[in-house]
Amino acid sequence: MEPAQDIQIFDGQQVRHEWDGETEQWYFAIVDVVKALTESVNPTDYIKKMKKRDPELAKGWGQIVTPLSIRTAGGKQRVNCANMDGILRIIQSIPSPKAEPFKQWMAQVAAHRLEQMQDPELSIEQAVADYRMLGYPEEWINQRLRTIETRKHLTDEWKRAGLEDNRQYAALTNIMYQQWAGLTARQYKDLKGLKKEGLRDNMTDLEMAVSMLAEATATRIHQNENPEGLGQSADVAKRGGKVAKGAKEMIEKEIGEPVVSPLNARQIIAGSSAPQIDATKYLDAEDAPDGE
Repeated sequence: MEPAQDIQIFDGQQVRHEWDGETEQWYFAIVDVVKALTESVNPTDYIKKMKKRDPELAKGWGQIVTPLSIRTAGGKQRVNCANMDGILRIIQSIPSPKAEPFKQWMAQVAAHRLEQMQDPELSIEQAVADYRMLGYPEEWINQRLRTIETRKHLTDEWKRAGLEDNRQYAALTNIMYQQWAGLTARQYKDLKGLKKEGLRDNMTDLEMAVSMLAEATATRIHQNENPEGLGQSADVAKRGGKVAKGAKEMIEKEIGEPVVSPLNARQIIAGSSAPQIDATKYLDAEDAPDGE
């Protein structure tokens, strides 16, 4: 599942929700829905009590809940979500005058998604709004949108080469990171102090630029040579990463500091400057491919 992420406001409360293109359904963060309907200061505790009050809801909870990684200011967090049918079932157990207005709001969300599917520019506008809500600088947002487009071109080429598995995408992405950054994706996350958060959402503008160069180069090589399968695509990924490494080294020579940075999203949003960290200590760590 690779959903399109969205954050909107209902009655002054943030409600995170995501569109799953495979099942063509919205998934809403349950804790956000409960907080919006009840104004509870502890919605997690309210959910526990609600399940005790409604044994049937508790019995079917496993079928209602779908854990998803949702973007926040600090990266991605694993949050329990439910589709619209699941949320409607949960609302039945919440005595709130806001229930009907919330149902209408969900219907508006669904209608807006249909508009986005018909007009891709609306999806881009939504992504911009989401990043602005999280506090990212405008320059960073513009760069991030370009990386999303570049990444899409590359994954289209991987699909054309017969690759569909996200684990294969992760392995290929890891190869590029190792080539230009000298780190696996997991080691790169460790450098920034990340756990499950998205790596690209925690990159500086220079890091995104170099990463984008690696992916754009790999995409063009793919288009010129038409590789097939994981092995040939891995060779292309390595070559793309090497090109980006050369550019990174030239940038570092000019600016006098490393491109690979320990700064994460919180620091980028705050506009702070973190002390440089020696990345070489991460190079010997063994880690499985992580294709952020």
